Amino acid sequence: MGLLSSALFVASSRTFLFRFLRRARPSFDGRALRSDAARDRSVAWSRVLLPLAVAASAGSALAFDLSRVSAPCLCDPGLESCVTRGDSSDRVVKGSRTEVIDEFIRELKDVLQDNMTVDYEERCFHGTPQNSYHRAVNVPDVIVFPRSQDDVHKIVVACNKYKVPIVPYGGATSVEGQTLAPHGGVCIDMSLMKGCLKIKSLNVEDMDVVVEPGVGWIELNEYLKPFGLFFPLDPGPGATIGGMCATRCSGSLAVRYGTMRDNVINLQVVLGNGEIIKTGSRARKSAAGYDLTRLLIGSEGTLGVITEVTLHLQKLPQHSVVAMCNFKTVREAADVAIATMHSGIQVSRVELLDEVQVKAINFANEKNLPELPTLMFEFIGTEAYAREQTLKVQKIVSDHNGSDFVYVEDANAKIEFWRVMDDRIFGKWEVYRVTSPNCKLGTGTCSGEHGIGTGKMKYLEEELGIGALRTMKRIKSVLDPNNIMNPGKLIPPHVCI
Repeated sequence: MGLLSSALFVASSRTFLFRFLRRARPSFDGRALRSDAARDRSVAWSRVLLPLAVAASAGSALAFDLSRVSAPCLCDPGLESCVTRGDSSDRVVKGSRTEVIDEFIRELKDVLQDNMTVDYEERCFHGTPQNSYHRAVNVPDVIVFPRSQDDVHKIVVACNKYKVPIVPYGGATSVEGQTLAPHGGVCIDMSLMKGCLKIKSLNVEDMDVVVEPGVGWIELNEYLKPFGLFFPLDPGPGATIGGMCATRCSGSLAVRYGTMRDNVINLQVVLGNGEIIKTGSRARKSAAGYDLTRLLIGSEGTLGVITEVTLHLQKLPQHSVVAMCNFKTVREAADVAIATMHSGIQVSRVELLDEVQVKAINFANEKNLPELPTLMFEFIGTEAYAREQTLKVQKIVSDHNGSDFVYVEDANAKIEFWRVMDDRIFGKWEVYRVTSPNCKLGTGTCSGEHGIGTGKMKYLEEELGIGALRTMKRIKSVLDPNNIMNPGKLIPPHVCI
C-alpha cells in the first residue's frame, strides 16, 4: 500500500530537456485526419526545467540498469528490452515495426470517420509520455478516438485481422512506459469515452457507480460530492478510471480503503481476440467463477481494452485532520508508521517523504519546510474522534524522537496541503516509490502503485518467480493469440512457454 514508501527522486541528465523525438516517415500518405479531442499540447518550460534544478540541488539521481538481454529472444522475436545511449540514464525501448497498410487505415476510417489521425505531431505526443523518462524507438502509426464500446470492438477486430499492435491510452500519467509504442501500431485514446453525462449510472443506496474509462477520478468525485459519496483512490491529477484499473493504482488513501483491485466491482472489456466480456456483477458477495475482474486489473492493456467500470464508493467523512511531523532518519519515521498501525488507530492516509522530496517541495512551492524525513497523516470521522486519534499519534511520534508535530483542520489549508503533495509527483518531477526503506524485494515490491510497463520488467521475476511469469504468458497467449495487446509490456521477453 505504500505505507512504508521511501521516495527516491528521479531526474535524468540534460537529455531530459534537450532530446526530441526521432522523426519517422508517416505510414499513411493521405491528409491527416483531425480529431475533435485535440488538446493543448504546450508544456510550460518551468515544468521541464524544474526537475533539473531540483536534481542539482539534491545532488543525486537514480538510474536503473536496464541492460539488454544477452542472447536473442526466441519467445518474442524482434523485441529487446532497451538500448542505452552513451553513459546517460536515457533508456530507449526497442521494438520491431511493420508498416501498416492503406487498406487497414481505410477500414478504421470507415468506423471512426474524423475521430482518428495520422498527424505526426499527434503521434509523437501520444508516443512520448510526459510523466516518464522511458522512451521508445517508434511512435504509434495512427491515433484513434473511440466514442463507444462498439467503436473499440471494431478497432480491435481490425487490428487483430491485420495483426497491428494496440496501445490503450488513458490520462497518460503512468511513469513506467505503459503507453509507449515500441512496435508502432494503433494508439487507442479513450478520452472521448466519458458518456453523455460522464457517468452511466449512479446507485446511491448501493454506493456504486458505472463509468466509462475516460472519466477522471477528480471529475468523478466532483460529480459524487452532492450525494455525500466519493471514490477513495487518489493516484494524482489527470489519471482516468480506465488507466487506474490497467495499472492497479492506489494512492495515499490505500492504507484505509485498499487499492484499485479492492474498489472495482465489475469490468467490461474487449479482449485481444475481439470478444467482449463482463467480469462480474454488481453483487457484493459472489463466489461465481474465476475472479476475472482482478485478472484484468493490473494487466496494463496486455489482455484487452477496458470499456466500462463499476466502482464501489464510500461515504464522505464528516471531519478530517491532517498532521505532519519530522524525524532524523527514514527508519524512525517508518517505525512510527508501524507503531501507529499496531496501536489500532485507523488512519486514512500515511505518506513518507525523505529529505530530497521535501527539498523539492520547498523549491517548487516556495515553502520553508524542514528538509528532514517527514511523515504525513490524515484522520477522519466525527470531529471529536478525528482529534482524539490525532493526539494519540502525537504521543507515538514523541516516543519515537519525532519533532515539529503540527496539524490543521481548516478546509482550505487541507486542500492546499494535499495540492502540494500531488504536485511533487505528477506536475513537477518524477518520483519512484519503493515499498521498503531498504529497497530490497525480499521485504517489499518492485512496484507499489505504478505498475510494471517496460521500466520494471527486469525486477518482476525476482519478485514473482518464473513459474508465475510463465502462467501470465499462457493466459495472454489465449486471450490475445496474435500478441497485439500492448506488446513488450509487463511480461519480460525472455519468458517462454
